[in-house]
Amino acid sequence: MEKDIKKYIGSKCIIEKKNKYLFPNAMHFYRNPPQIVKGDMQYLFDDRGNKYIDFFSGVSVVNCGHCNPFITEQTIKQTKKLQHTSIIYLTQPMARLAEKMAGILPGEINRTFFCNSGTEANEGAMLLARMHTRRKEFIAFEGGLHGRSYLTMSVTGIPMWRIDPYLDDGIHFAPNIYDGKNPLDVSSVKSLDKVKEIIKERKGKIAACIIETIQGNGGIITPPDWFFKELKDILAEDNILLIADEVQTGFARTGKMFAIQHYNVVPDIMTMAKALGNGIPIAAFSAGEAVAKSFNKPSASTLGGNPVSCAAALAVLDYIKENNLCERAEYLGEYLQEKLEGLKEKYEIIKDVRGRGLMLGMEITDIEGNPDPETVDGILEYMKDQGMIIGKNGLNRNVLAFQPPLVINETDIEEMTEKLDKVLRRLKETDDKSKICDL
Repeated sequence: MEKDIKKYIGSKCIIEKKNKYLFPNAMHFYRNPPQIVKGDMQYLFDDRGNKYIDFFSGVSVVNCGHCNPFITEQTIKQTKKLQHTSIIYLTQPMARLAEKMAGILPGEINRTFFCNSGTEANEGAMLLARMHTRRKEFIAFEGGLHGRSYLTMSVTGIPMWRIDPYLDDGIHFAPNIYDGKNPLDVSSVKSLDKVKEIIKERKGKIAACIIETIQGNGGIITPPDWFFKELKDILAEDNILLIADEVQTGFARTGKMFAIQHYNVVPDIMTMAKALGNGIPIAAFSAGEAVAKSFNKPSASTLGGNPVSCAAALAVLDYIKENNLCERAEYLGEYLQEKLEGLKEKYEIIKDVRGRGLMLGMEITDIEGNPDPETVDGILEYMKDQGMIIGKNGLNRNVLAFQPPLVINETDIEEMTEKLDKVLRRLKETDDKSKICDL
């Protein structure tokens, strides 16, 4: 490893180059961030040879593990044969992937448009909704995150990500289904009451309602079991489409191929990205025949349906099936949740543990119940120094996010939760948050 260390420029130099050459909004986690140089299934390695168990998956991307040998091999094979032609030419990987997607998507959703990112997928889904309904406006939810483009940023309900000062004014927000004060069922009813009110006021003008099946960046906000059935029935009264954003939740993350399948509801349009390529950029939006036929004017994506990306995605779907990752995520998710719930019983700063499968969040507050992002940052720093990579999210950035590769095991979970227990115990014994990383 001594030889390898000399090859890397190191964290300090990377930060200097970021500060000099990237836009000033290029952020990073940690006070003392490592330079990540290698990935191997559930593990990451830095330039100093330190090993980390990854419990964030690059934000729910590498569901099948970092540099998964099977997926990597299929990707390299395609790269050596044909890398690019554009969607306007015929290639086999794109056709095969579209066919395979039709076999795993819920209900009668069977047509897909390939693009490159979750932002593009959501933008395309909203365009499709407008073309199908001939209406302009949308309903979205506070706490939702749907992308960086003009329209997807307009329907994003997290203030820190709504950076465009001139967003679309045809967007109507319902309150978050979790308000942090009332029981989930109560706040969810209030949210749906607002949806009804919006529809009444804007009758005949709303094209679609877009919603993450489980809010990722909003804090792993997980709707109650009855929520989507009620929402879809409400929307149907005014012929409003339901767009399910499965960018973070898709491809076995929650214990089913798609999180919406937990709710026994088939949306009108679905969007996907992230885990579909396991790190190779690819995204898609899909719909059934009735809606898809409205997307009939010329449109193309230069890199959408790229042969290499499609080959990687085909390998992802094969790997998920052959290795039972849906069942694995369900079982390990229950195991991890049980461990986190056990910590909640011990430490009063843990306000809530929520989620499905291996998409779990732990909300951290101070002893008075106020959001405590400072403590979350300290916990992340400590856990990183102990060889554990954990994410964070939430409107107040006070939710620890556990979204590991679905190839982790019980031993990884035990090791992580033991170290988390240790830092929480020491936190309980000190009043000085500034010393959390020195505990």
